[in-house]
Amino acid sequence: MTSPLEPERGTILFEEETFEADEELWVDEGSGGHAGWFCVRTEPFPCPAAGCTFVADFMTAAHLILVWEERDDPNLLRHAQRAKEVGRNPQVATYEPAFGPSASYYAWEAAGRPVHGVRR
Repeated sequence: MTSPLEPERGTILFEEETFEADEELWVDEGSGGHAGWFCVRTEPFPCPAAGCTFVADFMTAAHLILVWEERDDPNLLRHAQRAKEVGRNPQVATYEPAFGPSASYYAWEAAGRPVHGVRR
């Protein structure tokens, strides 16, 4: 028998839940909320998902243009460098809503980094 002050081995119980990213929390559907932020324009490249015909002209996630609030954000620069390494000729550009729907890089990360778009 153990006294109340001695440590005991415990157990952790998890409920079986699945979490899905709530797209509304991380996507700007062109309302201009990200206007003036920064994105990485690239040479056109196809979505790597099998059977997908989407072609991107910017660094994207889930077919949305990734945007950063600061031009010299370390993650923006890292992604631009990676695009350069694979021959996509990256250029940091000021995001304009006319480019298409956008997603904040950090909100996208917080949403679990979904990678494939479900709409055109």
